[in-house]
Amino acid sequence: MAALVDNGVLLESARGPIANVAEMVAGGPIAGSWWAHPASHEIFDALNILASSPDVVRLRLVDDKVTLVHRRLWPALARLSAGIDPAALAAVTQEHLPSGRHRGVAVPLDDWLPDDARRSAAGLSWPQALAAFPAGLQDRLRPDRTT
Repeated sequence: MAALVDNGVLLESARGPIANVAEMVAGGPIAGSWWAHPASHEIFDALNILASSPDVVRLRLVDDKVTLVHRRLWPALARLSAGIDPAALAAVTQEHLPSGRHRGVAVPLDDWLPDDARRSAAGLSWPQALAAFPAGLQDRLRPDRTT
């Protein structure tokens, strides 16, 4: 959790412009699926702990990959939302079906974003909101407008 708080945003296991939890837990790059890695149980536990926190939302923000975003960045995310694909801002959850299967559920930004984050977003300028994110994401979140 400390790494997520510090970075504000981490990928779950995909490679990309920011760090990912799986490789952080494993202590280095993972060849192939993390499920086959000797640290798979620790990775699984870390991902579940992070995903279950009320201070963390799972989005498909970075390259359509599951991205963990800490609460401290929610106002900035809300401020930038007009320039981001709404599908990338939908919270990703899993629903357990009676059959034992799992189904992915996407919850739109307006339905998961708390009112306090929405209010805080109103006090941020576009550049301030963008600067809250790691440098590796800023170009991907940069809109065509600069207001």
